[in-house]
Amino acid sequence: MSRLDAPLLALCLFAVTYAVNLQAPLYPAWLAAAGGGAGAATLAFAAYVAGLMPTLVGLGGLSDRVGRRGPIACALALGALATLLPTLSPGWGELVVSRILLGVATGLATSAGAALMAELAGEARAKAAALRVTSATTLGFGGGALATGLSLTVQGPGGVPASFWPALAGAPALALACLALPRRVPDPRAPLMRLPAFPAGSAPYGLALALSWASTGMTIAVMPLLLARLSLDAWSGPVIFLALFAGFLCQPLARRLSGPRARAVGLRLVPLGFAGLLAGAALGSVPLILLGTALTSAASYGFVYLAALAEVPALAPGARARATAGLFVYAYSGFALPAMAAGALADRIGLVPAMGAFFAAQLLGLLALALRRRAGGRAALG
Repeated sequence: MSRLDAPLLALCLFAVTYAVNLQAPLYPAWLAAAGGGAGAATLAFAAYVAGLMPTLVGLGGLSDRVGRRGPIACALALGALATLLPTLSPGWGELVVSRILLGVATGLATSAGAALMAELAGEARAKAAALRVTSATTLGFGGGALATGLSLTVQGPGGVPASFWPALAGAPALALACLALPRRVPDPRAPLMRLPAFPAGSAPYGLALALSWASTGMTIAVMPLLLARLSLDAWSGPVIFLALFAGFLCQPLARRLSGPRARAVGLRLVPLGFAGLLAGAALGSVPLILLGTALTSAASYGFVYLAALAEVPALAPGARARATAGLFVYAYSGFALPAMAAGALADRIGLVPAMGAFFAAQLLGLLALALRRRAGGRAALG
């Protein structure tokens, strides 16, 4: 085992997730050229989840059966292909296919990569291994959009953004390099499918995660369209980067809190953050949009996410992986479905009113969750 194994694996995970939001600042231009509206944009955005969730569930045990290196190399190749496809033919159909491929790539890379990183670190450093995975993937998810935003600012519209070349050229090279990672002896009897589990007591965390990730889904799917209409296209990349990175910065603080306390802090930040986003959208104010984005990110990828990951798997000691899969069913349902509904509504009433309708529904969800928690507390006292 080499000292370079963990950094190389982290770089592979970064490369796969770098491709996921790499194209996001280009969505408005591509969809305008194809004659699509907000509904088409959010449907293409949600196609990522259509590739990710079946891969996590149906192929969750693939790396146990065939080894870790193959799925990671395949994920890197799929990421490069998904980047190339809409570049050659920037249409809505190509974008949907690209997003599905990116979902499959993320599912393969995260399941195999997290397992391999834990094996490289050893049982005694499991938390350090998890931090490496979350750090590499969070920086990748946000870094791709930021790089494209900066590229467009420097290059202007037209042509392939410079940010695409690391994904197109670097990913195949990394796919070959990752074959030098330690080889795990495969278990041909390992089951491929890992059905989600929803242990008793997990619903409050799952619902909180769905409500908070809904804000992030709206930010990534809808804000580039809104910023384009406000002639603020250059801010799309920084906004998407902030939507992920601010939460990453909050994770050390969230780790110091108990699970229930971290969840409570996150749920208080959710409405504050989206109120800032909505006000910024209505007023065309970049500072308000950035503030709202940072607060929603702190809630979704900081406090609520860490609380859920710490508490829910512990509720099912004999089925931690399945409980985590169940948690992500909540998370990605919140991430994709509200954004799709808001996109369809925006084509009828406009982007800002659709964001307002989403915010009203989110507030009702938060209120219902608070009443449920209070009723559960009274029942426990009784």
